[in-house]
Amino acid sequence: MRIGITKFPGTNNEQDVLRALSCLDVKGELIYPWDVKKLENFDALVLAGGFSYGDYLRPGGIAAQSPIAEALMDFEKSGKYIIGICNGFQILCETKILPGVLTTNLSTKFICKWVNIKTENIQSPLLQNLEQIIKIPIAHYEGRYYHDSTGIKKILTDNTVAFRYCNEHGEITPESNPNGSLENIAGIANTRGNVLGMMPHPERANFDYLGSDTGKQIFANLIEEIKC
Repeated sequence: MRIGITKFPGTNNEQDVLRALSCLDVKGELIYPWDVKKLENFDALVLAGGFSYGDYLRPGGIAAQSPIAEALMDFEKSGKYIIGICNGFQILCETKILPGVLTTNLSTKFICKWVNIKTENIQSPLLQNLEQIIKIPIAHYEGRYYHDSTGIKKILTDNTVAFRYCNEHGEITPESNPNGSLENIAGIANTRGNVLGMMPHPERANFDYLGSDTGKQIFANLIEEIKC
């Protein structure tokens, strides 16, 4: 089993993902923007968070032009799994593997705090056995999910919303939406269910002593699907 974790200049969460996998007895491997030939040898890929290329131009914009990002479409079409976290989600949207964009928080401030998200009932193996309400941290300046009215309607029709920001009771409210994302969207999947993009950080909700371990199941699901 080989799981790659992207390392772009400026990203800073790849070590957290490596540790999350290690605690599940899987050794992840760092993969760099030019490692296109190595990509075909991986069973899954995690696009780690951070600030790829300093978020110049726009978050994920430059990384989406890198050789490895250009090869992501074939990786996704092969049925292999991709999880994009924070900046990784932004890259998936920039490459059009996932629809929509991530734009500036309505507060126009960087937000770093614990939030609650509700797991939606969609057909993705990556979301199996997750708690309905997950306590998880966010850390972003441009995490507000946006799409035009036609795009939002299609996402809802296709039932590909993976997570929504909610309160501790699982209620989807404007007050529980930290960044102004449309429909309180915190994460989406593709229609095949093998690609998941999310702004919150499951790798930072992997141990009780950090405040929550509810993100661990996402990585456990990934590993189980590769075994299958």
